[in-house]
Amino acid sequence: MPHAELPLRRHTLVTLTAGGWGAAFARDPALAGDPLVRAWAERDWPLIVRRASPDEADAGRVPLGLPLPPSAGKRRIALNVAADALATVGPLPTLTDGLAAAPAAWHAPLRELDALGARCGVQGRVFGSLAWQALTGEPYLSASSDLDIVLPLPDPVSLAPLLDGLAAIDARAPMRIDGELLRDDGAGVNWRELHARLPEVAVKTAIAVELMRADAFTGGPR
Repeated sequence: MPHAELPLRRHTLVTLTAGGWGAAFARDPALAGDPLVRAWAERDWPLIVRRASPDEADAGRVPLGLPLPPSAGKRRIALNVAADALATVGPLPTLTDGLAAAPAAWHAPLRELDALGARCGVQGRVFGSLAWQALTGEPYLSASSDLDIVLPLPDPVSLAPLLDGLAAIDARAPMRIDGELLRDDGAGVNWRELHARLPEVAVKTAIAVELMRADAFTGGPR
């Protein structure tokens, strides 16, 4: 089945079947009446899996987000669908994928981040404004935009080099580098909290944000 290719965790991209969009519009007349959302559906652009509310989790529905471009007021539209409404499931764009949509000043940091990930055994991906600009061709980036990235949590020996490398690239980059390290179960922590060696960190899970000991998140002392 198409939606079984990847786990439906936060930061996963999905597209909907025609029936899936039809059901979403039937459930929410305001959504159905929004020409920008209608255009999004017609272009078959992806949506992103977001954190579920307790009601959504209990109902077994897939929580999705649709971020409209700044020209449309930067509205973030939340919806949820049944699993059989998904046509495709896929990952976020890679750092290399983001190059074509990124400002020229971002190219060197993106390449450095990609090389850092390769040295540490993980592949970085982009979300936020750069990802949506790359995915849709619409202008999402501005002079004040951050670069939002996610990286898988590396093996313990590579964690400190990865965090220190991120901090070094961030210190000389022309933009702020924000984002998370993700465990295999989809839980994520902001890389800055881990780099600060805080005893407790805020962990984003599929349904909540909870405080956790940093070593419990990473699987060992750092």
